[in-house]
Amino acid sequence: MIGPESVDDMLDPHREDERESAAMELAGRLAQKGVEINSDEDPAQLADLLSAVEEFERAVEAAGGDLMVNSPESIDPQSSSFVVPLRRGDEPISRYRERVLDAARSIGADR
Repeated sequence: MIGPESVDDMLDPHREDERESAAMELAGRLAQKGVEINSDEDPAQLADLLSAVEEFERAVEAAGGDLMVNSPESIDPQSSSFVVPLRRGDEPISRYRERVLDAARSIGADR
């Protein structure tokens, strides 16, 4: 029995290339924001993580934070709560995404 994923792959032989390209683009955008990811991450999870990081950044800006000053590479951030949490070495993307969202909500609650 052939599943829907296999049928899609047969109908679009470039699908895997498109997935890899999307994952690379998302990984690059996350890297620009100081978020480390692995090369074998699922593109859908990367997209969800990027959305969470962008929500975190909106919360920082709404609280008066400067994203350039509060990056993970910053030596002297305005507030440690304005720096996106670092991902733990073996932490799944889904758990990390939840921590980023929790941090964004925490910033909003502090205002």
